[in-house]
Order: sequence, then structure tokens, then C-alpha cells
Amino acid sequence: MAETLWLLRHGEAEDGAGTDFARRLTPRGEGQARCAGRALTRLGVEFVHAFTSPRVRALDTARLACAELGLEPVEHEPLGGNFEARDALELLAGLPGGGALLLVGHEPDLSRLVAGLTGARVAMKKGGLAAIRLVGAQGELVALLRPREIALVAGR
Repeated sequence: MAETLWLLRHGEAEDGAGTDFARRLTPRGEGQARCAGRALTRLGVEFVHAFTSPRVRALDTARLACAELGLEPVEHEPLGGNFEARDALELLAGLPGGGALLLVGHEPDLSRLVAGLTGARVAMKKGGLAAIRLVGAQGELVALLRPREIALVAGR
């Protein structure tokens, strides 16, 4: 049965003041997160679950996007860094088949995840979305949206 993995890179964050873990979203980043959630709602995507990096900028992105989707994101430590294709497949294995899963994380992990599952070479923009349709461990990149395109889908 096919499943869809949606990847959302955290929105724009403040510069490196303080620790990397604690960097917060800028107002623009907050808007990007809300737009992503609104766009996914308008696209009719129904998520089984949402997982997020525990880093503040990703966690805030997930909370804002998921508020639009009626979901509560769950912190998943591996999304904080060095997240790989096998990690995503393990998460999918624990969910009912045929659903959509949202992962909120960072670069370069998300681009490497796309490459590892589909062979496609992409660069995920801050606040960008990608969708991978999976049948088993074989994936196909079915969407890659930059924040500007997401805003159009969201009706902004």
C-alpha cells in the first residue's frame, strides 16, 4: 500500500544568537509555518501523524503548521540531526498503511532524505515542503514547493 511522506523544513529563524538548539522563528518564519499548514489543508492532505525535531525553530514550525491541520506534533529526537531514510521508514512501519506522515526538520537532512528515498537531488528551502510517495522502500518525489508557491496554494 502506498504512503506519502511530507517533509517540512523549519521556517526562517533568527540568526545564531545563543545556542543553535534555541534559535526561534522570525515573524516571517511563523508566517511560513502557518502557510504550510493552510496549504496542506487546502490540498486535502490527511495526516496520520506528525513528528518534529525538538529544536525550537522546528518545534514552533510544527506547532503552527499542525494547528492549521488539527494535529499535535510529537517531538522525535532523531529529527534534530542526522535523520536518514532508514529512520523515516522505521517511523512509517509503526503507522497504519496508506496514510500520510509529516516530518518537520532541518537541512541537510531533509534533502538527503529525499535523495535516499527517491534518487532526486533537491535543496529544501526554509519553510519549503516536499512529498514522497512510497511503496515499500521505493519512493517517488511527487511535490517540491518553495515558500512562495506554498503561499499561493494557501491563498495568500
